[in-house]
Amino acid sequence: MFAMSTTAFHRFLYTGLLLAVANCTTTVQAQVQPVNPAQWTAELRAFAHQDSLTPPPVRPILFYGSSSVRKWETLRQDFPGRPVLNRGFGGSRFPDALYFFDNLVVAYQPRQVVLYEGDNDIGSGATPQEVFQSFLAFEKLMQQKLPKVPLVFLAIKPSPSRWALYPSVQEANRLIRDYIAAHPMHLRYVDTATPLLGPNGKPGPQFYVSDSLHMTPAGYAVWQRVVKPALKK
Repeated sequence: MFAMSTTAFHRFLYTGLLLAVANCTTTVQAQVQPVNPAQWTAELRAFAHQDSLTPPPVRPILFYGSSSVRKWETLRQDFPGRPVLNRGFGGSRFPDALYFFDNLVVAYQPRQVVLYEGDNDIGSGATPQEVFQSFLAFEKLMQQKLPKVPLVFLAIKPSPSRWALYPSVQEANRLIRDYIAAHPMHLRYVDTATPLLGPNGKPGPQFYVSDSLHMTPAGYAVWQRVVKPALKK
């Protein structure tokens, strides 16, 4: 892939992103609501524009997933010396992550993928088992298309606004954690959930902005601390 010229790569990526949006026919059975890739058109165009201005790192550590990744704006400062690339988008769910896998993961030929999904799935009504099945579908794509690339899964975080759903979050995390523990060769689970809980067992308010869903710089500082040991050099 990276034998292409930089211009050719950008044209390939941009064209692929727009075709993926324009030709949406895929749905994922494990989800309660159907995927609608067209809603991400603006963000995908922004990725292509960003790549045209600043070429992405060769073989990056690719952070992929929903808005908790997208809003990690200090990613490069938090992991200096590592070729990190942020490709989180909107309020994406697992079906979106699966749909855009070729265009937002494979196209960059990453050395490692760091995935955060499942939060919005559960928020939209998916069960823990459905989230787990979606994770397995994602891992299958990794095995098929990036068989030597390690995958790091970031545990679904607790959020004050979704506190009633936390038992489902815990169960989804447990299913994925247990699977990874049984298949550790190219998989790693990082507990990005428990460190956000306070002494009372509930989400620490200092870690969340006013919507009680997304994180403050203090929350991302916690994630930086627990994620760093899992990243490749």
